[in-house]
This record gives sequence, C-alpha cells and structure tokens, in this order.
Amino acid sequence: MDMIGIHLRDAIEKGGCPVCRLIEEFEESEIGTILYEHVNDPSLREEFKKSLGLCPYHAWKLLSIAYSNPLYGGLGVAIIYEHMLRTYIEGIQRGEPPQESECYLCRLAREKESLTIDSLVDRMAELLPVYEKSEGIFCKRHYEMLQERLRKSSPEISRELEEIHIKKLDGLKNLLNNFIEKFDYRSQESPSDEEALAVRRSIEALKGRPLAINMLKPKRKAGRFPLRGVSFGRRD
Repeated sequence: MDMIGIHLRDAIEKGGCPVCRLIEEFEESEIGTILYEHVNDPSLREEFKKSLGLCPYHAWKLLSIAYSNPLYGGLGVAIIYEHMLRTYIEGIQRGEPPQESECYLCRLAREKESLTIDSLVDRMAELLPVYEKSEGIFCKRHYEMLQERLRKSSPEISRELEEIHIKKLDGLKNLLNNFIEKFDYRSQESPSDEEALAVRRSIEALKGRPLAINMLKPKRKAGRFPLRGVSFGRRD
C-alpha cells in the first residue's frame, strides 16, 4: 500500500466518515497556515475579498481556532477582517456593495473532497477489508459519491462495498435500538458507551460531520418548481 493508501487507511480506522475526517483535518491545517504565515499575503487577501472574508461557517471556525491556540490569538483575524470591513464600507460609499462569491476555504474543501474520493476509488480493493473491520462508516454524501464512480470503474468492488456498508448501518441501527430500549422503565441496564455513541454516529452516517460542504442545500432539479406543495413540469 502506498503512502496515500496508508493515510486513507488510518482515517478509516479512526471511525466515523473517513472523508469527512480528512476534510476537517485539512481545513484546520489550512486555517493554521493562514493564521501563522499568510495573514498579510496579498494574493490570499484578494481571495478573501472575493467573498468578503470567509463564509459564516469558516469565519467562525477561523475565529475559534485562532483563540484556542495562544500561538495565533486574535491579531491575525483582526487584520484580515479590518481589511474586509474597510472594503465593505468603501463599496457602500461608492454605491456598489461588494458581491460575495464562493468562500476560499469552501473551494479548497471541495477540491480536497474530490481528490479524496478519487484516491479511495483507486485503492478501494485494498481498503475494503480495512473498512469492513473498522468502526468507520462513510456518510451518505460520501458513500454516494464513491458509489457513483465505482459503479462505472469497478462494478464488483461497488457491490462488495454496498454489502459491507449495509451491514455496518444495520449494526449501528441495532445499537441505537438497544440505547432506546434501555430507557424503558422495565430495563435493568444502562446504555453502554458504544450504544450511547451510536446516537452521534447515526447522525454522522446520515449527515456527515459538521462541515460547510455537508450543509449546502441540494439544488432543485431543473424543470421543476413548487407551487403550494405541487410540482409542475416546465412549460415550453
């Protein structure tokens, strides 16, 4: 297994959705780099101006990481957002409030997500046994992204992944049921740690970790629009 495969294997073995985990680690690393090295980088500042800083999710994450590490503190965030606030004020004064495009970190996260999925697809034959034995479960979003590519490139691996994935979800559902049942007044047992953790793991399996890419609303299908709860086809 190559170095990328080892990196992916480690993420799978840590539990939860490995793709979400790698994106989360990537975002935190990028934010650390920005705060430590690139606060005054002119090219990066231009990227920030395009979206007037960062999206709400990444702006608050930037602030949280800055204040959680004494090496960073609030100075870097203050420098970045003084510039963004000045840009906003100048735009209002010109009668041209800045338009916000995609957040810089959202774009990097999407690129990281795509590269990670590609890397998993290329190595899934090696990683399937690791996935089967681990507590990791791909979230719905990343499982579907994986399967979309595997069905085209490796149909047999796709079927094996589906079997393993369903088995894992069933096991998680059973733990969740056990957790619920132990709150019945007739139960003499308290939920185990594993059963209690199943609540969090179930949310992650369906919705992924709390990342900006997992919070985007799905696009409405073209040619359909709602009207009082009824969808009509496009009129030509």
